[in-house]
Amino acid sequence: MKYEVVIGLEVHAQLATNTKIFCGCSTRFGSEPNTQVCPVCLGLPGSLPVLNNQVVEFAIKMGLATDSQITRLNKFARKNYFYPDLPKGYQISQFEEPICEHGYVDIHVDDQHKRIGITRIHMEEDAGKSVHDEGYVNKDETLIDLNRCGVPLIEIVSEPDIRSAKEAAAYLTKIRQLVRYLGICDGNMEEGSLRCDANISLRPFGQKEFGTKTELKNMNSIRNVERAIEYEIKRQTYILEDGEKVIQETLLWDPVKNEARPMRSKEESHDYRYFPDPDLVPVKISQEWLDNIHNALPELPDVKSKRFTEEYSLPEYDAEVLTASRDIADYFETTAKSVKNSKLVSNWVMGEVMRLLNQQKTEIDHIGISPARLSDLLNAIDQNVISGSAAKTVFEKLAESDLSVAEIIEQKGLKQVSDSGALDSWIDQVIAENRPQVERYKNGETKLLGFFVGSIMKASKGKADPKLTNELLRKKLSEL
Repeated sequence: MKYEVVIGLEVHAQLATNTKIFCGCSTRFGSEPNTQVCPVCLGLPGSLPVLNNQVVEFAIKMGLATDSQITRLNKFARKNYFYPDLPKGYQISQFEEPICEHGYVDIHVDDQHKRIGITRIHMEEDAGKSVHDEGYVNKDETLIDLNRCGVPLIEIVSEPDIRSAKEAAAYLTKIRQLVRYLGICDGNMEEGSLRCDANISLRPFGQKEFGTKTELKNMNSIRNVERAIEYEIKRQTYILEDGEKVIQETLLWDPVKNEARPMRSKEESHDYRYFPDPDLVPVKISQEWLDNIHNALPELPDVKSKRFTEEYSLPEYDAEVLTASRDIADYFETTAKSVKNSKLVSNWVMGEVMRLLNQQKTEIDHIGISPARLSDLLNAIDQNVISGSAAKTVFEKLAESDLSVAEIIEQKGLKQVSDSGALDSWIDQVIAENRPQVERYKNGETKLLGFFVGSIMKASKGKADPKLTNELLRKKLSEL
């Protein structure tokens, strides 16, 4: 490929405040259309906005988490454009002086670490929603739901440092991880609380000037962001290869047809005729306020991941998987405090626990197996009370009952057998039933040892002590 891809992402995160940015209306998702509105968010004459203090704190949290510079004196501006779901005819936003600037996040793609710059993070209000296809709209009609008007947003604008669809997906994943860790946004792209627009351009390798960019909208998952960018890269490549020019425009991604279609010509900042909002006073952020917010920040994922590798001696891969979610990380750490073998905890959380989460399509707090119960189970494995295979049976029972680990082991008769007499009996049985395999083992096929151990575990219904079984089995086979 002779063109370099240049990508910048604009991520809008709906802030998890109870009320809107400039009024007391609820921000609850899923309410009946137009039931969470008032004169302020409807833009009625004579109504005046009053800033929600928590919005500023949430924006500062994201700024601190991305090592951004925090602007101490913040002003709001009116961004003028006309759209059916924008009742005032303008959006209250920030322009020349965003609350956060010059930050970054680090991503990890194909075993390479890369730093993506963040140009700015600014506060603004959301617009309403145009409803085209939700069952109660006639074919040629559009209805307007203004519940979303005034819901607080931060817009996170990256530098054009992203060079592939895969890097874009990694960056967006990191942004979603951060807002969730901070508790400022639930990161749900399907419900629209996290939205991403992508600016994409191509230029010949070695050229300093950027190519003509297009903007992609309507991408409601990280996978769709990746697919849409891959599509647009190919589209622009074909255009340039044919000697044509890319048109600067906004494109709407269609995930069903897996294609993008033109929406409108791309606006520039001067098209919005920004000017200071006369109804809102500047907001001054004191050092004391900033220090209080900084001191209340949780441990962030990169720091937590590094600590997990050092404190629990975990591989880097395990630490990254476990810290991808703050809830999973907390679950692992609470469990690991009561189990000596941290790697065993890691394996079970990444394996059986996450499998159960996916199966039940639920959150970690609702799977029915608390860290204390998982600790009891893993300690039973670590102390050779039960085998690893038997533990999976106990785990399934824990998820569907209130019985303790000890009660399930007793009820199911799963206690591991370490009596050499009983083990010898099972070993002799398996050897007698598999004479051809024994001969092959004696002739050098040592990998068959796993076959014999598996057969013994089956004969003992998972009760045989694997370590002692291995020792006794090797001895008996060597004596044949």
